[in-house]
Amino acid sequence: MSDPTLMLLAGLALGLLVATSLIYGYLRIKRRTAAALLANARTESGTLLADARKEAERVKTAAVVEGKMAALKVREEIEEELKKRREEIDRMARRVEESERNAQRRSDQLDHREKDQTAREQRAADTEAQLRQKEGEVEQVYREARERLEQNAGLSREDARQEVLRRAEDEAKTAAAALARDIKEQAKKTADKEARRIIAMAAQRLASDATSESTVASVALPNDEMKGRIIGREGRNIRAFETATGVDVIIDDTPDTVVISCFNPIRREIAKRALEALITDGRIQPGRIEEIVVKVEKQLDEELVELGEQAAYEVGIHGLHAELIKLIGRMRYRTSYGQNIYDHSKEVAWLAGMMAAELKLDVALAKRGALLHDLGKVLTHEHEGTHVELGVEMARKYGESEAVINCIEAHHDDVPHESAESVLVQASDAISGARPGARREAFESYVKRLTNLEEIANGFKGVEKTNVIQAGREVRVIVTPDKVGDDEAATLAEAIAQRIEQELQYPGQIRVVVIRETRSVGVAK
Repeated sequence: MSDPTLMLLAGLALGLLVATSLIYGYLRIKRRTAAALLANARTESGTLLADARKEAERVKTAAVVEGKMAALKVREEIEEELKKRREEIDRMARRVEESERNAQRRSDQLDHREKDQTAREQRAADTEAQLRQKEGEVEQVYREARERLEQNAGLSREDARQEVLRRAEDEAKTAAAALARDIKEQAKKTADKEARRIIAMAAQRLASDATSESTVASVALPNDEMKGRIIGREGRNIRAFETATGVDVIIDDTPDTVVISCFNPIRREIAKRALEALITDGRIQPGRIEEIVVKVEKQLDEELVELGEQAAYEVGIHGLHAELIKLIGRMRYRTSYGQNIYDHSKEVAWLAGMMAAELKLDVALAKRGALLHDLGKVLTHEHEGTHVELGVEMARKYGESEAVINCIEAHHDDVPHESAESVLVQASDAISGARPGARREAFESYVKRLTNLEEIANGFKGVEKTNVIQAGREVRVIVTPDKVGDDEAATLAEAIAQRIEQELQYPGQIRVVVIRETRSVGVAK
């Protein structure tokens, strides 16, 4: 081998030897470092293990203490619950003992009552036997007495029975009359007082004037020369006026006055207004007369509607048919016994409404029925039938309810009342018509009514004398005391009142007073 090669190999061998020495040195250093780390790790693990053991011991001790505390608390709770249960059991035991004592006491009482009941039944049986024995004895005595009575009185058993029944019937009638009188007096103590309060309240709140109408109207003239112009040449003006208006014009010696007479208030009002317009205009001739009359009739028709609407507004009702409104307006020119129907109907509506409010009834129904109750009187001069029939016909024709129709139909008792409001309408009508000065009657009809009242009362058995007082508002009937007893007097008063209601027509109410007086007279000589 050559020297360079040997040298190269020697260099490599030397490099390998140096490298191996370095690696070995490094490995020795690492081993010593690892041993040191291992020693440190073992030391730290020992320390951690010791700490862990101490912590575990501490936790274990704490857990044991906590467990003992929890067990102690649970034990206390269980002991408290057991204590409550024992107290509840003791209470229940005491209740059971008390119930047993009460049951025993009731059992003893029932036994005692059973013994008493048995004793009472025994005594009742003994008493019943004694009563049966007495009943037999009484029956025997009754038969013997009846036989002796029949022999002494000369009456058979049937005659005696009829006599006893007759007497019993008389006693029953007397007792019934007395009972009826007591019941009526008791009812009047409360009903009359309350009714007077309500009526007085309503009348006090409504203090309207009484308005009366007549069949004539006066027209003032500026001078007496106007009478000649009204008459016209050969009377043509007055004839044309009377033909156009349907009235009678009375021209007499009364200074500066012409009288218009007509039973129809509307025609009389048209004639009055037309004559006043002609006098103001000054042109009085047949053509002008007809023109003025037509104009006044148109104005009055419009006024009638306004009057109807005004009445409905014042009373407080709405929803009336237009034709009913116009008929209500026409009431302003209709009268009954001299009383203006327009004012009367409004007054009745106010009275009925106030009394209905006081009694907690239907105020609107009472006012509506009251305002329309005399509707038929507007048509009585133009249609056949009573004012009630005509009023019902108009109300039904223009869609009023059956309740309102009953108020109209029943306010003179033509049909039964179907509601309390209907009764209030009738009562308000009577109150309005019975007020002093509200109505005026003809003297002949007034005298005839008084005569009829006396005749009706005198037609009853036992009536001695009859006096009609207070302008026909009260009838005093004096009876014979031997024929009419105290209890029969009340029955007689009711009978006379019912006969008056059936046979007479009158405004307001008529009171019937039966007077029975017994006088004992002694003469000293």
